[in-house]
Amino acid sequence: MEKTAKIYVAGHRGMVGSAIVRELKRQGYYNIITRTHKELDLCRQAAVEAFFKEEKPEYVFLAAAKVGGIIANESALADFMYDNIILEMNVINSAWKNACKKLVFLGSSCIYPRMAPQPMKESYLLTGELEKTNEAYALAKISGLKYCEYLNRQYGTDYISVMPTNLYGPNDNYHPTHSHVLPALIRRFHEARLNGSDSVTCWGDGSPLREFLYVDDLANLCVFLMNSYSGNETINAGTGKELTIKELAELIAKIVGYRGEIQWDTSKPNGTPRKLLDVSKATTLGWKYKTELEDGIKLAYEDFLNNPMRAER
Repeated sequence: MEKTAKIYVAGHRGMVGSAIVRELKRQGYYNIITRTHKELDLCRQAAVEAFFKEEKPEYVFLAAAKVGGIIANESALADFMYDNIILEMNVINSAWKNACKKLVFLGSSCIYPRMAPQPMKESYLLTGELEKTNEAYALAKISGLKYCEYLNRQYGTDYISVMPTNLYGPNDNYHPTHSHVLPALIRRFHEARLNGSDSVTCWGDGSPLREFLYVDDLANLCVFLMNSYSGNETINAGTGKELTIKELAELIAKIVGYRGEIQWDTSKPNGTPRKLLDVSKATTLGWKYKTELEDGIKLAYEDFLNNPMRAER
């Protein structure tokens, strides 16, 4: 991408989109187009088509999505599937119709089978059953990456897909029921410390293994791939390191300063037993993450403290 290139970041107010905007500006890109949801509803086809026809962005980062944790996914399966598929198709199709040079589609590691061999390679896609708790979201993301692949094959476009592991960092969602595990634990332990609670109860038994990537590292990878990779196979984005949810909870409690007991409600679901991405492809291309988990959580907690309204989203 030339520094003068016209770049559209869809979902720029979200955690991933805002990180991509920060990274683009850090690298000297300045012709960045953004629209709020109020200004442009990506689920409205006519509005999206009109936007692309008028602005003609040369490059697109598709980071917009309807996202949430286990509770949000299970309680709104139809909404998660419809909204994500519609907005993806609208943006990708309009990018193609308006001769967009390149597009990066952001997916999720939940696209891989629930019991996929670990670590999960890009080639494991569609080789087994999905995790039921986020199946609707996964199917929507698979549809988006496959549409990019099919456009490449049929029309010679240069659209690529990036599948990040669990993300965290600035501008995360700390809602008590609709957030992912890491930001949810930050809020829970923070409030428990303020309230002087003797114990905090977490879902499941703490045994699932998870991998976490600081969102600014993902943004760095996305810009790197936009400039250096073309191909139909997705690229995994992660650290190649994992820990149990129990270990994560204990680490966050330490960083937040909570000293009470951590209890586990085994009547609640654990989700996928293990999710670790094989990141050798990104490594081979010349990219590696920079932020270690403890340092990243400290930065995320600082962001949470400095932006209390985020806890209400």
